[in-house]
Amino acid sequence: MADRYLSFTATAPGRFLTARLGLPQPAALSRWTAERPALDGHLLHLTAGGPSGLDLAPVLARTGLPTTTETAGADTGTEAAGATAGTTRRAAVVLDATGVRDVDALAEVHAALHPVLRSVAASGRVVVLGAPLDARDHHQAAVQQALEGLVRSLGKEIGRGRTVNLVRLTDASAAESTLRFLLSPKSAYVSGQVIGVGAEAPDGPVDWILPLIGRTALVTGGARGIGAAVAETLARDGAHVVVLDVPQAEEDAHRVAARLGGSALTLDITAADAGERIAAELPDGLDVLIHNAGITRDRRLVNMPAERWSSVLDVNLASVLRTTDALLAKGALRTGGRIVATASIAGLAGNAGQTNYGASKAGVAGLVRSLAPRALAEHGVTVNAVAPGFIETRMTAAVPLFIREAGRRMNSLAQGGLPVDVAETTAWLAHPASGAVNGQVVRVCGQSLLGA
Repeated sequence: MADRYLSFTATAPGRFLTARLGLPQPAALSRWTAERPALDGHLLHLTAGGPSGLDLAPVLARTGLPTTTETAGADTGTEAAGATAGTTRRAAVVLDATGVRDVDALAEVHAALHPVLRSVAASGRVVVLGAPLDARDHHQAAVQQALEGLVRSLGKEIGRGRTVNLVRLTDASAAESTLRFLLSPKSAYVSGQVIGVGAEAPDGPVDWILPLIGRTALVTGGARGIGAAVAETLARDGAHVVVLDVPQAEEDAHRVAARLGGSALTLDITAADAGERIAAELPDGLDVLIHNAGITRDRRLVNMPAERWSSVLDVNLASVLRTTDALLAKGALRTGGRIVATASIAGLAGNAGQTNYGASKAGVAGLVRSLAPRALAEHGVTVNAVAPGFIETRMTAAVPLFIREAGRRMNSLAQGGLPVDVAETTAWLAHPASGAVNGQVVRVCGQSLLGA
């Protein structure tokens, strides 16, 4: 369903009226297309807290954005060196704050960002780089944690479709896929997030155009909605996609698979032998497992029959646990594989009338955080999750008007996301160069005002 309010605020009368009434003024987001695969403009690379030792220059150069490097306290409000005369709008700002170790150094963060924020173009990006918290140095841990409060607060005030995120890293090359994602139109609906990146380097050369070429990806619940968008995005990136859905959706599953040059598989994901059947259907193994299948059976807990509770937990959580265990035990996921599960902000922040759904999606987050280190150590497989917020689907189109409008506006971008926003985030986590991203739950919610 079209967001008429978003369209109205793009008009001159709409901007005037919403400004006078103090109403949200969402900006149309710039998303990835084959014709416009990169942000428009320059990237400004800043440093606060002294040299960090990160070799960022070659990584930033490969984002495709012309880059200018400056230090905190320089006259960063002037036109960037190397920019075309008259072009002062910046596509992105990357602030390396990994060297910030005390409260005084936080002043350099302010000095770096304060003069340049107005120059960031609509739908632009601000990415702050932080260091892992040092358990041996509580001063460093305190100020590095302070960066989270800065990023989450700045994301809520920066406006005009711009996003702000924090990446904790120790090695720039291991974070390349993450920086490419966050500094591209693919991350349009990801803001206010803190992403931890380890030091694992990518295995071998990376094809950045078709990163999943020669790989097989299975998407559960892939016949429609978000699942179909994920399948389409993985196929765009070169994967052979297996679209899995329930027998009742067989026609839709085959239609999506045929369009993408993939294959369809219909079975009940809650069946005790679902994992074994998937492994039998894919004897050559699997590289990417996307747990997207899910249902809702909303009702307040005091009015919720046991069947509504158990059916949601069975589809959304128990089937994910059983299937993952079975596929790992059988070695069906090849080394370098990726598991990406679908959580929800309902599981992270709670939602009235969704105790069953919230419990199931919080369970997914718990699964990810517990399994990730063991799956990587024992199987060479990473485990992460996406947590969508209000996404424009047929399901949300059926929500009553005022509840739907509240869902759309209650985030820093003041609009609903699209299925492709979840798909792009999933594709980043499934990327062969994303092996250093493990155990993360990344919200795709426009920085919802609910929860952290």
